[in-house]
Amino acid sequence: MTTATTSTRATTPDTGGGGSTGTPDPGLPVANPATGQVFAHAPVSTPEALDRVVDAAAGAFGSWSALPPARRRALLRRCRTVLADHERELAELLTREQGKPLRDALREARSAADWFTRTAALGLSGRRLVDDGTSEITLQRVPYGVVAAIAPSNFPLLLAVCKIAPALLAGNTVVLKPAPETPLSSLLMVDLLAGVLPPGTLGVVCGDGSVGERLTRHEAVRLISFTGSIPVGRAIAGAAAAGLKGVVLELGGNDPAVVLPGADPEEVAPQLFARAMANSGQFCAAVKRVYVPRAQHDRYAGLLGALARSAVVGDGADPATELGPLVSAAQRDRVAALVDGAVAAGGRLVAGGTVPAGPGWFYPPTVVAGLPPGTDLEAEEQFGPVIPLVPYDSVPEAVERAGTGPHALGWSFWGDEREARELASRVECGTVWINTHGDLRHDVPFGGHRESGVGVEYGTWGLLEFTRIKVRNIAVRERSTPP
Repeated sequence: MTTATTSTRATTPDTGGGGSTGTPDPGLPVANPATGQVFAHAPVSTPEALDRVVDAAAGAFGSWSALPPARRRALLRRCRTVLADHERELAELLTREQGKPLRDALREARSAADWFTRTAALGLSGRRLVDDGTSEITLQRVPYGVVAAIAPSNFPLLLAVCKIAPALLAGNTVVLKPAPETPLSSLLMVDLLAGVLPPGTLGVVCGDGSVGERLTRHEAVRLISFTGSIPVGRAIAGAAAAGLKGVVLELGGNDPAVVLPGADPEEVAPQLFARAMANSGQFCAAVKRVYVPRAQHDRYAGLLGALARSAVVGDGADPATELGPLVSAAQRDRVAALVDGAVAAGGRLVAGGTVPAGPGWFYPPTVVAGLPPGTDLEAEEQFGPVIPLVPYDSVPEAVERAGTGPHALGWSFWGDEREARELASRVECGTVWINTHGDLRHDVPFGGHRESGVGVEYGTWGLLEFTRIKVRNIAVRERSTPP
């Protein structure tokens, strides 16, 4: 196993004091979102350190890809065992650096461990295309080489493993770059897996966007798997095009939920609230906008507002906490600005909407009703605990308004199933849910259309993204009949 510099176990705690100009850079500061205080520093990958990690992955590729698939599967299952044995340690570190409640962090750590086993069960076999006596043509799926896996801050462990596990099973080696806000749990995970995987098979680099840019442009990297924002995804696609590299880009969504006339507000509102507030709204497939019939608008506003006011927001280490802080001050401030802009444009604040006093990067569950057309809160992915409520006069009007913009990750329709099925066939997106939302499964492909991404993740379809097609064409020589 090759890391950029030192193990996460060697990260330096913050002392709170300043340093002189002669003091060495302590590394990448990592803050607890619940307090806003830096509690550790992660190692930052210099260009030379990054080159060493990528070169080690390139050097390990030949031996790793040559292993029998059964051996790679066995090693993935061992990865699961190691992570499961340390799930509490991983979860506590995750809560401290990301902010989510500890029970949610434990669920993520367990899911990340289980993803190795689920991936190991996937099949990856070739096909015979032609066998007509004159030609024997077969199709194989072969690895790319070195894969750059760039993970986001909302689910740092799980979304990293969703890239690492299938890439390794396919025969690639991997260099992971975690988000700068949440590097510690990823560093610990790679450190733990060092006892399972051959040296160089999985490496990690840390730092800001400049480190990610250098990684994506490295000549030894042949495929980039990235989850994050549309602007960064565009930049990665440009770097990949310059080097003719493969890409898998999951660029987030601004998912609308369209509530059909006749749906029961008392039944639907709690489900909408739960699916909008998952991970404090920091979830690409969360409900981001809710469209309701105008006649029922005030009823939905009242129900959702009551749920928002009753939710318990606090430090993720507190067992009573239901919703933690946002991952950074910048993200909290962006969400607040979007809400303020919507209210200034004529939206009505039903609940929340005010940054609380005190430490940490908290933002309360917020409902903005009567959202007028043209606000950024509707047009952009806010990635926070906010529900914009949009009234409509006809279903076609709602579908047309909800379908504008560059995002096309997911939709949901709530109400009569027959009507919802018919509407689902009309909308452009990667996933349409009916009477649910954000239900992601390890065996179902997930990805977006338009600017929400390129390629898919999860299941056999996601595994194939980490392979290329190789054809073997054999001209069968005429066999003479023996005398």
